[in-house]
Formats: sequence, structure tokens, C-alpha cells
Amino acid sequence: MSRLLVKGARLLGTESSDLLVVDGVITEVGSLAGTSADETVDADGLVALPGLVDLHVHLREPGREDAETIATGSAAAAAGGYTAVLAMANTNPVTDTAEAAERVLDLGRACGLTEVVPVGAVTKGLAGAELAELGLMARSRARVRVFSDDGHCVHDARVMRRALEYLKPFGAVVSQHAQDPRLAGPDACCHEGEVSGRLGLPGWPGIAEEAVVARDVMLARHTGSRVHVAHVSTAGTVEVLRWAKAQGIDVTAEVTPHHLVLTTDLLAGYDPVYKVNPPLRPQEDVDALRAGLADGTIDAVATDHAPHARHDKQHAFVDAAFGMLGLETALAVVSDTLVRPGILDWADVARVMSAAPARIARLAGQGQPLRVGSPGHLVLVDPDREVTVDAGTSRSRSRNNPWHGATLRGAVVTTVYGGRVTHTTEREPTTATGSSL
Repeated sequence: MSRLLVKGARLLGTESSDLLVVDGVITEVGSLAGTSADETVDADGLVALPGLVDLHVHLREPGREDAETIATGSAAAAAGGYTAVLAMANTNPVTDTAEAAERVLDLGRACGLTEVVPVGAVTKGLAGAELAELGLMARSRARVRVFSDDGHCVHDARVMRRALEYLKPFGAVVSQHAQDPRLAGPDACCHEGEVSGRLGLPGWPGIAEEAVVARDVMLARHTGSRVHVAHVSTAGTVEVLRWAKAQGIDVTAEVTPHHLVLTTDLLAGYDPVYKVNPPLRPQEDVDALRAGLADGTIDAVATDHAPHARHDKQHAFVDAAFGMLGLETALAVVSDTLVRPGILDWADVARVMSAAPARIARLAGQGQPLRVGSPGHLVLVDPDREVTVDAGTSRSRSRNNPWHGATLRGAVVTTVYGGRVTHTTEREPTTATGSSL
């Protein structure tokens, strides 16, 4: 029997309480003076949240272990406060079979630092033509409940309809990378507007996202199935989502930390670290995304953690790979830019970074309130600690970190997964490990 005692934590940033976790389950909450334990964590002054859940992570294994592995990605996740991450399907080979999904599941369990949940491809080889083994993946040991061709849009409406219909009995969801290839092709890399024109970069207009989202919410209404919109980036998409939810359509959406903060103006220096898909947008889109997250139109924050080897990222902007790191810095970014100004409170953070992602992914053992009977997954945060991001000390195998050198307030101190401490840092201010704002 293992006993972990967490003393003096501020639950969701409110009252101070102790928590006792026995064999991975919270058994007591309250004043627990004199309680014996195998390990005690001093959480005086720290905010306690349910363990974070990330709907959108690229772990690169199998196929690109030079950029990331499930082991290094799991370590980065634990350092960021995550107790569950969903591993996207665009690996090599693609996760489009039950065997491939089970392999990812087993590798994650072998690491044991966080729950690694495989995402299944919607179409074979991410080619957009023929449905992958959706039913077999859903029925496998991996129990896949999220399917995505992320990196590619399921642009054929007939294929998307069939996927939604097929997955409905499983309660599964399609997570759509919304990018109409006729409006924003593979070379598009900068928000279409004054900046793209001035810099001579191929434009990626917001309508290329919004048109696909509008189509997909109507397909979801027609089929009665669920659709999820990955990495929302425009004010127009927020409008579509708000309308769809008002109609009772079963649609959910996520936004990344970088789309909540960074703008297309950063591309002026052609630094490839800021090349991401969808691209960074103007300030008016950032403002709309923040408002949509605060009012519940956008359900979740997801990192789209996208590690790349140096030889894939250090190119001219148009030739560099898309993507940024995010696991180690997401909570600090949200704390510094949304909690401190009062846009969100800590209960909101628990909602958008734990409870809602777990609900969308159908992860019954994650995102639960910190109360008796819940799994012992939690993160302790020092809301006042300033951290300066150093990309060189990241637990990720890659270094494409857009927050390098930034100072943020709000640091993960301890992560507990299943009653085991999987990450801890010293309480006094130090240099941060990993990404950030």
C-alpha cells in the first residue's frame, strides 16, 4: 500500500486543504494533521489542480525519434503538469491500425510518467481517401476515441460524413485540422494580409479554416455525431462555433497557448521558430480567441506540442517545418497571460486544461475533481513564482521553443500521476525547464 500526503494545498486556488492519496486514489481531503504517509509533499501556498490533459500532442514515435520519443515527451508532459496526453497519428508508420495504436499505448505505459492515449488516423496513411480501421482501433485494447488526420485536413465532405457516421456508435470524435487545401495549400505559411504581402510569404487566409469548420458543424448536425475543431485560430471560427453551439450541435474546440498570445507580427524577422500551422494571426483574432475560451465557446487549451529536429526547423522560413514546443510551458503561459489579468480563474484553468479535455477524449479516469474517490492525478502550481524559459534545458528532445528567454509568472512545482510524484522542482525561484511565453 502506498500513501502520499499533500499538505496545505489551495484547491483550485481557494481554501487550503490536505489530501491523502492511497494506492492511487484520493481517500481523505481536509485537515489531516498527524496522518502518516510514505511520502509527504509540502504544498503550502501552492494551487492544486486536477492533473492536466492535453488533447493534441506529437510524440513522433515511431519514425522520428530524433525529434521526440514517447519517453522524452512523457517527461516533458510531467514537467508541464500533465497526467494524460493524446498522441497524434501522424507518425511513421501512421497510427491507422489497431496494432499501431496498441503499440503507442504500451510504450506510454512502459514509461509510466503520464497516460499516453493514442489518436487514430481518420484515413489510411492520412491520404484523405479511404477510411482507416476506425472500428478495430475503437475496439482494441487502446480503446481509441479520438481520430484525426492532423497535419492534413479531411477535406472530402463525403469521407468526413462517413467517418462521423461510422464513429457515432462508439461515442468517438473526429478532431479536424481545418484547412481547405484549395484556399490554403501546403506552401501557405503566413496569415494572409499586410504582413504576408510585405514579407513575400505565401498567404494562409482565415477563411480556409472557417469554411471547413462551417461545413463540419453542419455535417455533425446531419449525422448526429461529434466533431472537434483542432487549434482554432481565427475570430471567424469562434463565430461559427458560437452559432453551432447555440443550435445544439455537438461540436467542441481547442485553442493553443501560442494562438492565445503570439501574433503574426513576430514573423517580420523570418524566424522559423514562429512557423506553425495554422499560422499566427493578428491581434484581433487573439482577442477573439481569449474571449471565446473565457465564455466557453472554445472548450479546451491544447498545446499542439510539435517537436522538430534542428535540421528540419533551421531553414529559410518557407522551407522550415511547421510547429512549436508547448508541453512544459502551457500552464505558465495560461497563468501569466490569462489568470493574472483576470480573464480566467483557477477553476476555469481546471475546466479548460483538465475536465473538458478529459470529457472530449472520453477519459473517465482523468479530469476529476480533487475529492474523495477521485484518481490521484494532480498538479501543484506556484502562482507567484517567476520562471525564465531556457530552451536548452527542456526535457523534450527538440529545441523549437517560441518562449525561449521569456519570463512568466506561474510555475509547475509538483506533478502527481496515480499517486506517484512524476515531477518536482525546488520551491525557490530558478530558471524554468522547457517552453514558455
